[in-house]
Amino acid sequence: MGANYRAACRAKSKPDFINKIRIVEEEADETMYFLELICEFHPDKRDEIAILYKEANELLSVTVSSINTALKSLH
Repeated sequence: MGANYRAACRAKSKPDFINKIRIVEEEADETMYFLELICEFHPDKRDEIAILYKEANELLSVTVSSINTALKSLH
C-alpha cells in the first residue's frame, strides 16, 4: 500500500491521482483478505492480527474518503 500511495502523491493530474489511489484501495482490501486467511490458519495469532486488521481497515477508510473527495473536486 505504501509504495502505491507514494506513487499517487506524485500523480501528474487529478484523474491520475484517482487511478493510483484506487490501486491503494485495492491493496488495502487485499491485505485485509490475507489477514483473514492467516487468522483461519493460525487462530492462535488472532489477537495480534486483529490489531493489523483494524489498522488496514482504517487505512482503507481514509483511502476511500480521499477518492470521494478527489472525485467531488472533478465536478
